[in-house]
Amino acid sequence: MKRKSKQSSSAFFHYLPMKTLFLKSTILIAFSLLTLTASAYDCEVDGIYYNLSENGASVTSGNNKYEGSVTIPKSITWDGTTYRVISIGSRAFTWCSVLISITIPNSVTSIGDYAFEGCSGLTTITIPNSVTSIGNWAFSYCI
Repeated sequence: MKRKSKQSSSAFFHYLPMKTLFLKSTILIAFSLLTLTASAYDCEVDGIYYNLSENGASVTSGNNKYEGSVTIPKSITWDGTTYRVISIGSRAFTWCSVLISITIPNSVTSIGDYAFEGCSGLTTITIPNSVTSIGNWAFSYCI
């Protein structure tokens, strides 16, 4: 005759809350890290946010949404170094619904995925011939 142990069933119930607590903590940490990196940028010049590399500057999103008319310059100077503006990064202008117009210089060669997603107020955009790559869904929901 096999006897059931009460300890094994109670151990399971103590394990379950720890597993749930661990899962909730992991989700909270992951969400916090995602939030921190969502609006990461290297610098802000004249209200436009950029990520910088040895190749040049890429327009990105920042702490504030872009609005009105935006003219991206050919180059920027940050901390004594001049950077050529070479791209508009993924999601740079996402959901900037009060962005009306944007002028892109001929130094820009690419526009990232979802760059202008949800820019429903955008009525005028100037894209130069230098742009050879436009990412997926770059202008989705721009109606």
